[in-house]
Amino acid sequence: MDDNIIFGRNPVIELINAHHSINKILVADGARDGSIKKITALALDHKIPVDFVPRSKLDQLADRQNHQGVVALAAPVDYSSLDDILNHAQEINQPPFIILLDEIQDPHNFGAILRTADAAGVHGVLIPKHRSVSLSATVAKTSAGAVEYVRVAQIGNVAQTIRRLKELGLTVVGADLDGLSIFDQSARSDLNVPLVLIIGNEGKGIRRLTKELCDRLIAIPMVGKINSLNASSAAAVLIYEVFRQRRQ
Repeated sequence: MDDNIIFGRNPVIELINAHHSINKILVADGARDGSIKKITALALDHKIPVDFVPRSKLDQLADRQNHQGVVALAAPVDYSSLDDILNHAQEINQPPFIILLDEIQDPHNFGAILRTADAAGVHGVLIPKHRSVSLSATVAKTSAGAVEYVRVAQIGNVAQTIRRLKELGLTVVGADLDGLSIFDQSARSDLNVPLVLIIGNEGKGIRRLTKELCDRLIAIPMVGKINSLNASSAAAVLIYEVFRQRRQ
């Protein structure tokens, strides 16, 4: 059983009160009595998503042990905040370099991106709280330990977050097949700026509204028969292009 699965009403309440980062709380369908109400109220206060699921799902997660109708999916490390990430860049006197993952779903992609982010000096990674991968044991393993070093923040509304970052002076660049080639030599390809790099969903790419909020779009030139790279592979190429430009 995954060490990040916490079950039982009192253990889950204690986990919430300890302010440990929790990805989601799962509650058995139909459970509404006193301590369950307390858990859902605490989750609301701490902005933790709650899903009601069949009891069989909880049985499976808890390995048939007595879960009392509630399971918490805890993060292997605590999440940071967006302000933590921005402050970190300021403290080391570097222009912010932030990755925003727009509904990435695969934990292996997420872990690989974190590994590249650590290697290339990315200051932090943003992930939505909903319809997105979250920190998990699989992510931690795939990242080869990078999850301990790269700041990851969960965000609510992606569009609002992008607008805030633009107001703070960051340039928002999205990875898109129709974007400008990263080999282009014009000023539009300059990535040596306070930057948010957006990587889209494995199948759909960046969502329409997210794309509209980007200051510009960039693409990796390709000449093969397959017209796109795996999300983590594309992220690695683009992250290292930023790294290269910053080192020039």
